[in-house]
Amino acid sequence: MKTISLKVPEGLDAHLESLAAERGTSKSELVRQALEAHLQSLLGGAGESSFATLAGDLAGCILGPSDLSTSPGHMEDFGD
Repeated sequence: MKTISLKVPEGLDAHLESLAAERGTSKSELVRQALEAHLQSLLGGAGESSFATLAGDLAGCILGPSDLSTSPGHMEDFGD
């Protein structure tokens, strides 16, 4: 992976710092994701990503039973 350097205003750095801490990732990863998304939109490729790619950061973020789709017990009284 290539390394580049850039200067950002204090406010933008503060936003990056806060969001990186919230998501448990690095500022570099956030900048890579934002740059990639922006370049895709400029090049007309915004609609080419899969749902899994677009929602990847949401996977596993909800607490609940792990067998919701396979356990018949969760389907009792469903549709009544």
